[in-house]
Amino acid sequence: MSAEVILSSLANGVMLGGLYALVALGLTLIFGVMKVINFAHGSLMMLSMYASFWLATRAGLDPYLSLLVTLPAAFGVGYAIQRAVIAPVLRAPEHNQLLMTLGLALFLDNLALVVFRADPRTLLVAYSQTTVPLGSIRLNLPRLLAFAGALVISGLLWLFLKRTALGRALRASAEERDGAALCGIPVGRVHATAFGIGTACVAAAGAMALPFFYVSPEVGNTFVITAFVVVVLGGLGSFPGALVGGLLVGVVESLGGLYVHGSLAQIGIFGLFVAVLLIRPAGLLGARHA
Repeated sequence: MSAEVILSSLANGVMLGGLYALVALGLTLIFGVMKVINFAHGSLMMLSMYASFWLATRAGLDPYLSLLVTLPAAFGVGYAIQRAVIAPVLRAPEHNQLLMTLGLALFLDNLALVVFRADPRTLLVAYSQTTVPLGSIRLNLPRLLAFAGALVISGLLWLFLKRTALGRALRASAEERDGAALCGIPVGRVHATAFGIGTACVAAAGAMALPFFYVSPEVGNTFVITAFVVVVLGGLGSFPGALVGGLLVGVVESLGGLYVHGSLAQIGIFGLFVAVLLIRPAGLLGARHA
């Protein structure tokens, strides 16, 4: 196998890993703030992909420009879902929360099946097959744009959490929910905001994946299973862990595809997942608990 093939695969893995990291960031933000594992995360990504798809085919709006519409809409949908569905079970036993988000995922997936049918759809844009030279290899432009977009959004999210009052309120609620409430932080609205931001992150990932990935009612499951692996691998609730885990998973999946059939490419991810959990159960960058 030539060095160019390996380098191309490595570059593709890094670019794909950036997208995985963005999906995982939304998931880990929701878990970090509310301690809720959101099984509907992939279903919300699927809906955002359909929204961008229809905006592109009916209104001629490029998937990246559609972010101007889908991001605020996704935030609003996430905010409303948290207030209407998640908040009532927030203090219930964890299995109730899991079943609630799982039920929501099943509802959204089946609703999409009824409305959009099971046929997968693909969107070809003018730059779908465009490549960009990088040394001896060429990078697919849509994947490169998705990677750059994921990095930009991740950086903005990090600045938001570190430098704004609302970001500090989110972190305070994540550290100590009752203590934050005693300090006057409106914890309920903060939780809804976290869910809205997490939904917007996965909506952005969906829109940016559209130029090189199909959309169907089941597409969210493909990403959300990998996102769960990324989150646990990096450390539950860890922002840098999600980034590192996403890039690592993307590279392992891409390089694995060189040596095994494409349908088995993810076997390396789950092997790595089991190995990391055996050696470091808290994840690569997760906090150890006494």
